[in-house]
Amino acid sequence: MRTAIYAGTFDPITNGHLDVIERACHIFDHVIVSVAPNSAKTPIFSLEERVQLIEDSIPQYPNSSVQALEGLTVDFARKVGAVAIVRGLRAISDFEYEFQMAQMNRHLADEIDTIFLMPRQDYFYTSSTLVKAVAEFSLERISKFVPPNVLQAMAAKAKLNAAAQPKK
Repeated sequence: MRTAIYAGTFDPITNGHLDVIERACHIFDHVIVSVAPNSAKTPIFSLEERVQLIEDSIPQYPNSSVQALEGLTVDFARKVGAVAIVRGLRAISDFEYEFQMAQMNRHLADEIDTIFLMPRQDYFYTSSTLVKAVAEFSLERISKFVPPNVLQAMAAKAKLNAAAQPKK
């Protein structure tokens, strides 16, 4: 069985991510979506919430699963027996960073390949960061960029945050 991992923060998972997952599932026997805690970022969803949101978003891909990522991506890939790390490329601006990461991963684990997949054109400029920025002003306007369960979870987070704000 040829296993690949698709690692990321996924805060939140977008339709662009789902497009990459679908493409990877056509290439590999099993795709593990590996959710990174990423302390360098300030996620709106906890690691557990992100894992659950992804699990709820991928039932149509029976050869996929979700796991929290611990440690280095290449070490996790080795641990689960992956032959490849899938990375999504949206635009040319992603390439330099992804190329450097792929080269470091190759240095650390030469037996694991990095595969770059591009989402369909509709999602080239969709990122979790942009989705969160737009969501601050209009949840309705992000509905075409995230699955329905994510939109619902983001609305619930917005209500919680609004309720926690001091009244003027």
